[in-house]
Amino acid sequence: MGSSSTKTLNPDAEKFVKESIEQNRVVIFSKTSCPYCTMAKKQFQMLNADYKAIEIENRQDCYQIQDVLGEMTGATSVPRVFVNGKFIGGGTDVKKLNETGELAKMLS
Repeated sequence: MGSSSTKTLNPDAEKFVKESIEQNRVVIFSKTSCPYCTMAKKQFQMLNADYKAIEIENRQDCYQIQDVLGEMTGATSVPRVFVNGKFIGGGTDVKKLNETGELAKMLS
């Protein structure tokens, strides 16, 4: 019936990811050691914008969260950045959006 490559997503991880996105204006799924995650967070700091950073590497469900993000965004790499419930990209994407003024518009 279904494709054999389809992963079964962990329902708890899926719920956590979706609730985090719904309950926070800006969510960054991140790892503390990742330079692109630092780059993404810095863009919001430059705009004095509040954001919720979820550092996934210390969580037991880290890989399940990455699977959910992969299904939602097409990639499991971090950072995965959401603004107003919408996926806007990773570190370089967010930096570019900030440089063009688009990020500030999304937050206004």
